[in-house]
Amino acid sequence: MTIDKKFIDHFTNVSLKAALAASYLIGKKDKHAADQAAVNSMRSELNKINMTGEVVIGEGSLDEAPMLYTGEILGTKIGPNFDIAVDPVEGTNFVANNLPGGIAVLAIAEKNNLFNAPETYMNKIATGKIDKGLIDLDFTIEKNIKNLSDFKNKDISTITACILDRPRHKKIINELKNLNVKIKLITDGDVLGALYVSDPKYDVDIFLGIGGGPEGVLAASALDSYDCHFQGRFIFDNDQDIEEATKMGINDLNKKYDLNEIVKGDSIFCATGITDSEVLKGITINNNECISETLVTHKDSNYKEIIKKVNLINE
Repeated sequence: MTIDKKFIDHFTNVSLKAALAASYLIGKKDKHAADQAAVNSMRSELNKINMTGEVVIGEGSLDEAPMLYTGEILGTKIGPNFDIAVDPVEGTNFVANNLPGGIAVLAIAEKNNLFNAPETYMNKIATGKIDKGLIDLDFTIEKNIKNLSDFKNKDISTITACILDRPRHKKIINELKNLNVKIKLITDGDVLGALYVSDPKYDVDIFLGIGGGPEGVLAASALDSYDCHFQGRFIFDNDQDIEEATKMGINDLNKKYDLNEIVKGDSIFCATGITDSEVLKGITINNNECISETLVTHKDSNYKEIIKKVNLINE
């Protein structure tokens, strides 16, 4: 089964409108208001689409509404059944403080084909297309880097690793330094961070480290269309997370998930820039026109494009 290409336009419009809504809060020092504006827009636009869409990755549970909560049903209830993963604003701090890297993100797959990720951390690793078995979460940092440098026929000193700048990554960062790898530190936004491995022009060979589990699923859905390598393992380190995972049917708490286990079958991924980044330009408003850039992927049709749009704001 595949997702009809007509939905590309529908979902592109959803992330675009969410990004526009959040853009009015750029630099206003209120990340919650920016997120809420994007949520309200995303919900409104998703409800116009002829589908029955269930949010499998949202921003919390029903009692935390008005966020787009896990289990929420959206759409006109006419048409196909979809799983939906959303991050209305990835990089709320970036938007609030007018810094690069804010995006509005969503991914869609057919029913039961998107992994229902718990709100917990995930250890992840991503690269461009590689041979099977070359890079693995269970290998040492040194082995992964050496394997990658051999595969790419590049000196280790020219390999670039992208990782979130967090105290928890101190040991990994020190290992990368000792290997003389180039390090690209990001302060937030690990969907965008993982996307850097999708194209050589971003000059990132490997993305690794611990970030959000839901963001891992969103990143995987984008990288799937690029035939990239992605692995993730959830981190369940407290009773509440373990109980939540068990309720979701996750029995093997130490399981390592490959990309094709996280996103099955066909999918659509959309990310619209709110503030500028290396991947996407942010929203620009000129008089009554909104200029936007959205990265869109559709796996079945091998569609991977950055769509630039000029829309009238009152459309």
